[in-house]
Amino acid sequence: MPYDSEHKSRTRARIVDAARRLFNRHGFEQVTIDRIMAEAGLTRGGFYHHFSGKDQLYAVAVASFSICNPFAARLERSGDPLALARSLIEIYLSDAVLADIDAHCPLYALPGDVARAGLHPQKAYTALIGNLTAVFRSALGAAPDAGARAEVIVALCVGGMVLARTTDDADLRRSWRRSARAQALALLER
Repeated sequence: MPYDSEHKSRTRARIVDAARRLFNRHGFEQVTIDRIMAEAGLTRGGFYHHFSGKDQLYAVAVASFSICNPFAARLERSGDPLALARSLIEIYLSDAVLADIDAHCPLYALPGDVARAGLHPQKAYTALIGNLTAVFRSALGAAPDAGARAEVIVALCVGGMVLARTTDDADLRRSWRRSARAQALALLER
């Protein structure tokens, strides 16, 4: 008897979740389909029922990131885009997010990999940038430079986390994120 569509959706979600964690920890090139499927508790044979190849899975894993995407959806329902943007900055640059490697945002965890991974992952990455920028753009309202300020806020958040993620100096990790947070929040308030 064939599996129902819910089973297929749950299985696909397990694969994507396993891939996202492994890609964050090890990068695109170091992670094999076999390793992803083993992490998901599945065999390699089922992979191609869900994805045409590793690059397609990579694009889906990048697109599935769970900090930017829910904020974009919440933005549409939010009565206070500025409060939402402040929350995103605080969460994005937090100690808890930095410590949770499996949940790192692809914008700071995978930029080099995405640049080499092909068109589909790059499109997913670009959409994430767009989602994050939209949250800040909405918070800035009708300000004439709102688009540019939103882009700078994204650069501060992502750049602060890239630097924090790649150093072994705990004081620098805190300082870069604290500085990025302060400047990003200041750009929201101007």
